[in-house]
Amino acid sequence: MERKRKILVTSALPYANGDIHLGHLVEYLQTDFWVRFQKMRGHECRYMCADDTHGTPVMISARNQGITPEELIDRFHKRHLTDFTDFKIRFDNYYTTNSPENRELSEAIYEKMVERGHIEERAIHQLYCNHDRMFLPDRFVKGTCPSCGSPDQYGDSCDSCSATYNPSELKEPRCVICGNTPVERESMHVFFKLNDFRPFLKEWVSGHTSKEIANKLDEWLKEDLRDWDISRDAPYFGFQIPGMKDKYFYVWLDAPVGYISSTKNWCDRNGRDYREFWQEGNAELYHFIGKDIVYFHTLFWPAMLSLAGYKTPDQVFVHGFLTVNGEKMSKSKGTFIKARTYLDHLDPIYLRYYYACKLGSSVEDVDLSMEDFVNRVNAELIGKITNLASRSIQMLAKIGLTTGELSGDGRALVKRIRERAGKIAELYEGRNFNRAMMEIRALSEEANKYVDDNEPWKVIGQDREKARGILTAVINAFRLLAIYLKPVLPVYAEKVEELLNETPFTWESAQGVLEHHEVRPYTHLAQRIPKEAIDAIIKSSMETETPAKEKQKEKQMEEQTSGVAEIEYDDFAKVDLRVARIIAAEDIEGADKLLKLRISLGTEERTIFAGIKKQYKPEELAGRHIIVVANLKPRKMKFGVSEGMLLAATTGDGGVFLLGPDSGAQAGNKVS
Repeated sequence: MERKRKILVTSALPYANGDIHLGHLVEYLQTDFWVRFQKMRGHECRYMCADDTHGTPVMISARNQGITPEELIDRFHKRHLTDFTDFKIRFDNYYTTNSPENRELSEAIYEKMVERGHIEERAIHQLYCNHDRMFLPDRFVKGTCPSCGSPDQYGDSCDSCSATYNPSELKEPRCVICGNTPVERESMHVFFKLNDFRPFLKEWVSGHTSKEIANKLDEWLKEDLRDWDISRDAPYFGFQIPGMKDKYFYVWLDAPVGYISSTKNWCDRNGRDYREFWQEGNAELYHFIGKDIVYFHTLFWPAMLSLAGYKTPDQVFVHGFLTVNGEKMSKSKGTFIKARTYLDHLDPIYLRYYYACKLGSSVEDVDLSMEDFVNRVNAELIGKITNLASRSIQMLAKIGLTTGELSGDGRALVKRIRERAGKIAELYEGRNFNRAMMEIRALSEEANKYVDDNEPWKVIGQDREKARGILTAVINAFRLLAIYLKPVLPVYAEKVEELLNETPFTWESAQGVLEHHEVRPYTHLAQRIPKEAIDAIIKSSMETETPAKEKQKEKQMEEQTSGVAEIEYDDFAKVDLRVARIIAAEDIEGADKLLKLRISLGTEERTIFAGIKKQYKPEELAGRHIIVVANLKPRKMKFGVSEGMLLAATTGDGGVFLLGPDSGAQAGNKVS
C-alpha cells in the first residue's frame, strides 16, 4: 500500500496590480492538476498562494486612480480569487503578502540575516528621476542589457539572457513612467551577502530542480554571487525595515515569505502548526514557477530559508511562457486574453483540457493555437471521450438503465484500460500531463473501436441482454477515462459521478466495476466549442478605447463644431503656463508635421514634439521664447515622449503662429 504523504505546494504569487490572463493560467492550472491528483491518491496535499502586494507599481497605480494601495490590492484580491475559482482552481488558502503574519515572518528572517553576519550596509549610486522626484526601483527603469545588448530590458534582469544586474548598469536607461533619462544619486542601502551561501547552493541546486535549470544555475555558481540589495527608498509601499528610517524591504524579500505566511494563516485557522510543513522533516515542499523568476527561487530563496531554519524546497518546478498562435500575446491582435474575457464566452473545461494536452515537465514555451484548440477539444474530448457516454447510456435507456455483466471482449477491454492506471499515475506524478492525455486519448480510441466492431445499435433489436453486456463494457471504459481525467476536469468528473450514480471518484475507484448497477438518464456533459465564441473572445480582447474615452472624444468634436465650451475657474487654475526658450529644433525622419524641440524652463530641460513643421524651419527656432503648458502629463508618441505643449494660434486656412512673451521674459517665468 502506498505511503500517505504530507505535501505543501505553491504557485508564484500573482502581482496585485493587474488582472489574471491566460498566460498566468499556464502555471496555476498545471499546479491545480498536480494537487488534485495527489488528493485523489489520498495524500494530504495543501495548495497555498497569495497576492504579491508590495512595491512601487502598486503605489503608483493607486495614486493614479486616487485610491490607497490597500484599496487597490483589496480590489485585485477579490478579482483574482474570483477568476481562479471560476476556472476551478482550488487553493487551500489564498492570502495576501500585506498581512501581519508576513510582516512578522519577514522581520524574523531579516533579524537572522543580521545576527549571523549576512547583512552589510553601504552607500550606492542609484538612478533617480528628477521629473517624478523619486528613486527608480528595478522595474521602473528600462534600457539595454549590459550583458547581451538586448534592448528594452528592465532594471533587474534580462529576459533574453537571464543576466541579473543593478539598474545603474543598464545602458541608455530611461524612466518607464515619463521616459526621461534618470540621474544617479547616492543612497544608503542594505545588502544580503548571497555569496556566503555559494557552497551550500552549489550542492543544493542539482537535486532540487530539473537538469536543464541546474545546468543554468551552475553557470552562475562558477563565479562569486553578487550581494543582493534588499532595501528600497521611500516612497515605497511595503514593510519598513526595523530600525531604519525611510527604508523598506524590497518586494522580492517579503513576496516568497508569503508562501510561509499563507500556510501560517491557514494553520492558525485550522488548529495546526505551520512548522509541521516548513520545519519538520516528513513534509514535502514544491514550488511551481515560471522560467523568468528562477534566480530568485533557486538562489536567494533557498539561502534565506536555510539561514532562518526552514526546510528548502524538495523541487522547484519550472515552466515556460505562453504564446498564442505561435506569437507573443498581443493586445492589438486580440490574443492578450484575460481570464474573465475567456470565461464570459467559454466554459473553463475546454482550456483546462487543452492546457493538459500541451503541458509537460520541460521548460519549453506552450502555444495556444486557436484552431488547434477548437479542433482538439471538439474531436477528442467531445467526439471520442464524451461520445462514449452519450451513445452507450442513451442506448441502454431503451432496455432499462441497469448495467449487466462484463464478458469476453468487453471484460478484456475494461481490464486493459484499468491496467493503464499505474502508467497514467506515473505521468501525472512527473507533471507530464500531455503524455497522460495521450494515453487517455488512445484508450478512448480503443473503446470507440470496440463500439464500432460490436454495433450495439444493431444487436439491441435482436438480443437485448447481449446488447446490455456490450453497453456495460463501454460505460465501464468511459468511467475509467473520467477517473483518469478528474485531476484535469473535476466538474466534468462530478457530472459523471452523478450520471453513474456513484460516490466521488478517488484513484482507487479505477479498481471497481459497474455490474448490475443502475445509472441515471443521460444529460449533456459537454458540448462542442462554437467558432463564434473564439471570434467573440478575440474581438473582446482587442485593444480599443474605453467607452469613457470615446464619449470624451465625441464631446470634444461637438465643442469644435458648435462653439467654445465653458470651463470653471478651478479648471483653468490647474494649468501651469510658463515661458520656455527653444534650445534646439530638428526634423524627425518619417514625420510629416512634427518637429522635435529641446526647450529650457530655466531649471530643467525638456523635449516637446510640435506639429509646426509646415510653418517653421528648425534653424529659425533656436533661441526663440515661447509659452508652454508645463504640467501636462508626458505623452508617449511614436517618435519618443513629449513632455509638454506649446501654445500657438491657428487660422482658418491651417496656418499656425507661435505665441511668445514680450521681450525681457526669462525661461521658467510663470505666465499669469
